[in-house]
Amino acid sequence: MPVVELGPERCDALLAFFAALPEGDLTFIKEEVHDPDTVRSWAAGPASGGRWVAVDDSRDGAVTGYVAVRPLPGWSDHVGEVRLVVAPTSRGTGLGRELARHALVQAVESGLSKLVVEIVAEQGGALALFTELGFTGEALLVDHIRDRNGDLRDLMVLAHHVRDTWAGMDTVGVADELSSR
Repeated sequence: MPVVELGPERCDALLAFFAALPEGDLTFIKEEVHDPDTVRSWAAGPASGGRWVAVDDSRDGAVTGYVAVRPLPGWSDHVGEVRLVVAPTSRGTGLGRELARHALVQAVESGLSKLVVEIVAEQGGALALFTELGFTGEALLVDHIRDRNGDLRDLMVLAHHVRDTWAGMDTVGVADELSSR
């Protein structure tokens, strides 16, 4: 499935994607993804970059995955926060890995030197995906989030230090992808 930058022509498909997700999957998006004005604002203007969608052309351009790299403000402007979600029907297909790699490549190209991602400690698949891409644990925040059922969950913060893990990017093919552009 092609991964494309979010543009105005994909906003309705992205809204449908978010509407179909289970509530628990929306925990780490942080914006109001059910609000059409919010989603449309992501695709408008020069500051809208850093958001991509996976598109299934066999299903009339349906969105099957979303990834964003949001630069942090101020003195942390060298850091980007990764937000990634894949449709339940597309999990286990490698789409999450493809989206995460795309985000990593784009973040490096834009000059970010560190990426962070927040993961619920019980999300073993997400943890494996990001550690295979060179992310390492930076923090474990015990009982830090409350899920949709009101239960407390531990939050893990993983980080990717671009300079420190360049050799690791060679291992997973990211460096090759960067040099082929």
